[in-house]
Amino acid sequence: MDKFLIRGGAPLAGEVQTSGAKNSALPVLAASLLSSEPVTLRRIPQVRDIGTMQKLLRYNGATVDVDDSGTVRVHAATIANPEAPYEIVKTMRASSLVLGPLVARTGRARVSMPGGCAIGARPINLHVNALESLGARIHQEHGYVEARADNGLKGGKIKFDRITVTGTEDLLMAAVLAEGETVIDNAAREPEVVDVANLLTQMGAKIEGAGTSTITVQGVSSLKGADHTIIPDRIEAGTFLIAGAITGGDVRINGCNPEHLMATIDLMRQAGSLIETGEDWMHVRKNGQLRSVDMTTVEYPGFATDLQAQFLALMTQAEGISLIEETIFENRFMHVPELGRMGAKIRIEGRRAIVAGASKLSGAPVTCSDLRASASLILAALVAEGESLVDRVYHVDRGYENLEQKLAGLGASITRVA
Repeated sequence: MDKFLIRGGAPLAGEVQTSGAKNSALPVLAASLLSSEPVTLRRIPQVRDIGTMQKLLRYNGATVDVDDSGTVRVHAATIANPEAPYEIVKTMRASSLVLGPLVARTGRARVSMPGGCAIGARPINLHVNALESLGARIHQEHGYVEARADNGLKGGKIKFDRITVTGTEDLLMAAVLAEGETVIDNAAREPEVVDVANLLTQMGAKIEGAGTSTITVQGVSSLKGADHTIIPDRIEAGTFLIAGAITGGDVRINGCNPEHLMATIDLMRQAGSLIETGEDWMHVRKNGQLRSVDMTTVEYPGFATDLQAQFLALMTQAEGISLIEETIFENRFMHVPELGRMGAKIRIEGRRAIVAGASKLSGAPVTCSDLRASASLILAALVAEGESLVDRVYHVDRGYENLEQKLAGLGASITRVA
């Protein structure tokens, strides 16, 4: 397994370009299965999860052409295999995203239960119950969800018991080809959901309310091709913002959308970071000693759970006591023992982490447990004294495009070790 060898202590400085959003690229790739015409998707990040999704689309029968600029052209003229086999999707949490498109397009689907990070439950029953409300017959056995809608899907009214991003995206993709009107209540409002809706609208779908808690869809009989550029990756941009702050650096993040990160920016300003923003850039600089602030993860537009681990690492360098509460996933503090090996003072109480700072971190061998925990350990290593060896960085490769090269471009001492 690859590792990162990081020597900490150098403030980051310079400019870095944001990639396209992985969490948007995955559902828009799945959405390409809804049309028999070519769909061109631009700014697709070249990360491991995207490669897995492209492999899955090819298995389904689509042709997938990728170029070095991040443009992916998908042509699903026919769906030969409406299935997501375990052998392909076992390392990816997003396998359920093809459930809605496959059953809407072909009337049947067989999808392996999600794999990927062990950060907590992402109940597929939310997808299943919603699709059953549209007339699909679904059962689960042998690790697969099998769905049939021999007479097509029918519109209906669905209210999610809890907000689910992938569930909203999956149902939205199914509803666009369902007969009649579908109303989705308690829908996720994330920018990635809006991005999927924008692509579907280009393809001929009739959608209102994306970005609000109620989305209304008027079903159409078929969708056409489209040419769509996905949004910037707000989690990557937020990670670089925190990297600049934790190292006391001077970093400008280009090609991002600061409006998607206002909860993070507001908290970091409260903690003492000097942050300026423009239409598509952010600039973070040191502004004295960091101060501890409390944070709770909340669905968008609140503080993103995917930035919790990174922010926790930042709070190890802030003066005082901070309380970090995780409300989205129950197992998202697995990075804490590894941070403790580096000298961080953190106590876990259920879904809360109590962080005492500022801690003087020292380099140590640490192991990544999931994608965002990996980023947390890398950030801590950047500010730690001495060398850190970060193991299992394949988690990083699932969601960050060329992370070590981008950090090195800002002056970090980071090397990939085979």
